[in-house]
Amino acid sequence: MIASAYTLSVKVLIIGAAGQVGHALAELLEKTPGIEPVALNRRQLDITSKDDIRRQLDKHLPDYVVNCAGFNRVDAAERQVDQALAVNRDGPGLLASACAELSIPLLHLSSDYVFDGHYASGYSEDDEPSPPCRFGRSKWEGEERVRQLQPQHLILRVSWIFSGRGHNFLLRTLEQARQDSVLEAADDRRGCPTSADDVARVVLAILRQLACGIEVWGTYHYCGAEITTRYGFSEAILAAVRQFEELKVTSIRAVSTADLHPLAERPASSVLKCRKLLSTFGVRQRPWRVELQRVIRELYGES
Repeated sequence: MIASAYTLSVKVLIIGAAGQVGHALAELLEKTPGIEPVALNRRQLDITSKDDIRRQLDKHLPDYVVNCAGFNRVDAAERQVDQALAVNRDGPGLLASACAELSIPLLHLSSDYVFDGHYASGYSEDDEPSPPCRFGRSKWEGEERVRQLQPQHLILRVSWIFSGRGHNFLLRTLEQARQDSVLEAADDRRGCPTSADDVARVVLAILRQLACGIEVWGTYHYCGAEITTRYGFSEAILAAVRQFEELKVTSIRAVSTADLHPLAERPASSVLKCRKLLSTFGVRQRPWRVELQRVIRELYGES
C-alpha cells in the first residue's frame, strides 16, 4: 500500500510553514516523490482571514491541507487571549469550513495541553480534555471547530516540540547554558519531547496511506518515546551539546514549576499514549534522545 503512494501525484497545502513542524514538513515533502507541497507562511495565508483561506484554496486546489499554524506561546496566551483564540480556535474553524465546501481533507495539529495532566500514566484519545490554561483551552476549542465543520479531518495531538529553529525549550536551554553558570529546570512536570522532524515523518506516513484510500478520520496522539521531566530533558540537551561546545553552565538546579512563576498553569503530565496511531497507521514512536542527538549534530554542522 505505502509503496504505491510513490506513483501518485498528491498536492499538499501546508499552512504555518514558517513554524517548527510546518518548516520540517515542507522540507520533507519537497524530497518525497509523488507529493507536491505548497508551503505558505503567515504573510501568504493568515489563518484568521476567511478571504485568505478561500483565495489560496481556490488557487492551489490541494488534495490535502495540513494546518501547522498556531499561537503556541503558552504564557503569552494568558494575556493575549483574543489573539490566541483567533489563531487556535477561530482560524481552524474557518479553515475546516472552507475545506468542507471544497471536499478537501484536513489534517490539523493540536496539543497535549488540552489535558489537565492529572493522569500520571498518560492520556489516550478517548480521555476527556480539561485544559489547565487559556492556551490549552484555545487548542481544544479549535479541535471542536474542526470536528463540527469538516467530517474528513484528522487531528494529531503532539507534545514538547523541539528543533534547531524557532522558539523552543532546546534552544532556550542552550542560550541560558552559554550565559549562566546555574540553570533551573522543573522536575515536577512529566512529558515526552518530540522533534519537529519526527512529527513531519508521522504526517507523511499518514498522508501516504490516506492517498491510497485509507480513510480513518478522527483524533490521534504522537510523541517521542520515553517519559522525562524538563529537568531530565535539560540534562540530555547539555550532555549532547558538550560534545561540540564548552558551556558556561556548571550545574542544573531542580525546582518546581511554581518556583519559575509561569503565568499559565502547565499539565502535571503531558504524556500521550500513541497506540491508536500504531494500530491504525503502523507508525511507531521514535526515541526522542536519538532525535535530540541528530538535531544537535545538525546545529553544529555535522552530518
